[in-house]
Amino acid sequence: MGLPLKDIVSAQELPWDALAGRTLAVDGYNVVYQFLATIRQKDGQLFCDTEGRVTSHLMGVFYRTTSLLREGVLPVWVFDGRPPERKAGTIRQRIETKEKAEEQWQQALAAGDLETARRKAAQTSRLTRPMVEELTALLTALGVPALQAPSEGEAQAAHMASRGTVWAAASEDYDSLLFGAPRLVRGLAARSRGGSTPGAQLIDRAEMLSSLGIDPEELILLGIIVGTDFNDGVRGYGPKKALKLVQQHLGFEATLEKVGLDRGEAEAVAEIFRHPNATDVSPPVFGPVDEEAVHRLLVDTHGFDEQRVRAAVARARQRPRASSSPVEARGHQTLLETFGGPGG
Repeated sequence: MGLPLKDIVSAQELPWDALAGRTLAVDGYNVVYQFLATIRQKDGQLFCDTEGRVTSHLMGVFYRTTSLLREGVLPVWVFDGRPPERKAGTIRQRIETKEKAEEQWQQALAAGDLETARRKAAQTSRLTRPMVEELTALLTALGVPALQAPSEGEAQAAHMASRGTVWAAASEDYDSLLFGAPRLVRGLAARSRGGSTPGAQLIDRAEMLSSLGIDPEELILLGIIVGTDFNDGVRGYGPKKALKLVQQHLGFEATLEKVGLDRGEAEAVAEIFRHPNATDVSPPVFGPVDEEAVHRLLVDTHGFDEQRVRAAVARARQRPRASSSPVEARGHQTLLETFGGPGG
């Protein structure tokens, strides 16, 4: 679900070429779920091949990754491992939400309400382990690093960014900031309809904390009060109200007492953010594209349009040479392509 910090956190708009040469640790589950929610047919059905196998996740990752590479942006995909025990309640809630949305989707279809049907269908998305394995095989064929985190993907991405293994974490959620990511890039999963998308959004954690007038520990405290994937938060406290309280600098224990939160539970949640379950990894290495492997997976196995696949691979191979600093603006096509899948 992610922390709802949009109303109190400002982001810097960045053109894609400002990210050229930058390596981003992408919170894979977060971004792929965005694809599964948006890459659907008019009635809400996911795109599938002729044998009924879902391809929406492959479409999103393939076309987005090749377009990012064309812009010189270097994504390292990080997928979730085993979730923390404290996330069990959130997982149960998500399952219940999906089941309810499934019923509402079918009801909307029966009523001929395609707009509601598509909206409800987007809430039923599921990303299975075989789907992740297939995505990993695709990314490997593209020469793009993909790894499984020991636990939360966004925690691993934040850890890699904090260690300087990558330049930033990339996710639509703000949780990476609580996990210590010095920079968070949002917007990689945004889809353009009928026009170009100017770029992504960058949040610099140090600048954000300074503008809010709080420190890293108080940011974690704010998240706990609002509610995270690991606790329910305090009824009646949204981000703005929680921020005003935290800005009083009462201290961790006194603030918890004021809102009526159990100290033991809050400390346990805080420890997840202070010391995330993540591992050190070597600097990522990007290899050449194995076009035959890409062709076997997408064209031979799932029936993707061969010309579109070859064109996307060609874009990826044209990526500018990586550099240690943003490049000057240059003429280029939009990052976001129109999605096309099997036979498209």
